[in-house]
Amino acid sequence: MRALTIPYSDDLLVASGKSPDELEQELQFLLAVKLFELHRISLGKAAEMCRMGKLQFMQALGRMKVPVIHLEEDQIRDELIDE
Repeated sequence: MRALTIPYSDDLLVASGKSPDELEQELQFLLAVKLFELHRISLGKAAEMCRMGKLQFMQALGRMKVPVIHLEEDQIRDELIDE
């Protein structure tokens, strides 16, 4: 597996109030959330990226008000039309 190194200043570390490990874990989680939100990776891959189970990742998404299910406009319309 490849690794990504992202430099950050001590100011960010101080402002976060977290240890370096905690901050790096949070940044990795936020990257996974954003990639999932942009439909670049699946829920499973996003959870794997931040070393979480799918259910745990889904619960974290819920706390952040990030939708877990992505429906296209035509799919939503089909769900709303009574047949």
